[in-house]
Amino acid sequence: GQTRKIGKFAADRLRKLGHEVSLVDAAEKFADVSLEGVDTVILAASVHERRHPKPFEVLLAAQSAELNALDTLLLSISLSAAFPEGLEEAMDYLVEMKMRTGIEPTAEALVAGAVRTGSYDYFASQVLRHVVLRGRDYDPSQGEHEFTDWDALAVTIDDFVGLERSDVRDKDQ
Repeated sequence: GQTRKIGKFAADRLRKLGHEVSLVDAAEKFADVSLEGVDTVILAASVHERRHPKPFEVLLAAQSAELNALDTLLLSISLSAAFPEGLEEAMDYLVEMKMRTGIEPTAEALVAGAVRTGSYDYFASQVLRHVVLRGRDYDPSQGEHEFTDWDALAVTIDDFVGLERSDVRDKDQ
């Protein structure tokens, strides 16, 4: 839901800036993922149950050498990132994923996700209320809510694609 929306937002923004863009869903089992001829990659994945999706992590691990040789922005999308008191937890998700996959992105950002109450079963709604949003200033009974800061995301994307090769860390160190 929200991660797909964020991916489309990034793709549309990049196309408007004159970049050629391809979107790939790591959850598609037969997705053709080729980095040939690619110089910049934006990766986006949501966090559920304290980690990014396994298919996403498998893709990153399988292509970590290639990805680490490219300019790469990693967007980690979670509800924890929507709250100041959740930022440390959101960063932990990202750090753990990087340790599991071996990827070292050029840039990374914690992006606030969304609450989609209409798509949750009873169990998921209880986990949302009593685990994910515990003590945070949002009541899921208010209905669906998008926490994504689109203006901040636009700045993150613009800043990333504006990087010059000389500004990027020396990947050989």
